Amino acid sequence: MAAERSTADILNAAVQVRRAARSAARGATGVDTVLAALSRVAEYDHASLARWDPLRERHTTLAGCYPADATAYIETRLHRDPVFSVLRDPDRGGLWLGEVPWHLLAASPGFREVLRPLGIEGGVAQCLFAADGRYVGMLNLSTRRPRPVPDAARAAVTLLAEALAAAVAVPHLDEPPGRGTARPERPGGLSPRELEVLAHLTTGRTNREIAERLYVTPRTVGTHIEHILAKLDLPNRAAAAAQAAAWGITPSG
Repeated sequence: MAAERSTADILNAAVQVRRAARSAARGATGVDTVLAALSRVAEYDHASLARWDPLRERHTTLAGCYPADATAYIETRLHRDPVFSVLRDPDRGGLWLGEVPWHLLAASPGFREVLRPLGIEGGVAQCLFAADGRYVGMLNLSTRRPRPVPDAARAAVTLLAEALAAAVAVPHLDEPPGRGTARPERPGGLSPRELEVLAHLTTGRTNREIAERLYVTPRTVGTHIEHILAKLDLPNRAAAAAQAAAWGITPSG
């Protein structure tokens, strides 16, 4: 039996995770080093760090050790799982499996079809948000048997969310490029968030429907659309959608 970890051990491990996440965010090391460091904060049998692609409306696994079918579920179906509507609240921390209400687990295809067949009995899932509020990805840790999770480990996973988000996020196009790296061109001078909203306009979705996919409020979407029309000097959202299609930035989802 492994020795019980002290609070000091867990906090020291969390510092190493933060360092690994910062290194991954700079591109100096891979995201797999972040997961390896996390194993010393919260033990797991399976884990993944996935990036959210808002245009394709799916996750992309950057590092992980789940079986292929579980990875596929995380990438293509998890964001439609009933449990995800609870997870995507930016104000909550991670959702630990043992604390999910039974009725929610019963309604979750992910639990019935993926976790339960794997023998998963514990773990945590946590949505990751960038500093500007964008949903950028997800952390999943799973164990095949219930394991006591020290309060320090639970707190550390929550406190590390910002660092983990920076590790999985696509580099922000408004940031200065690194040495020897050209800044990507942004059509019409639109911000990355405005480009995401513009892409969804091509589908005819309402502000509320776009907001649900980008995990913001309808009011925020409306503000982005006002800025898009002003920057592109277009009369309405239909004209903006036509311009987006001409630029080839329509979402695939």
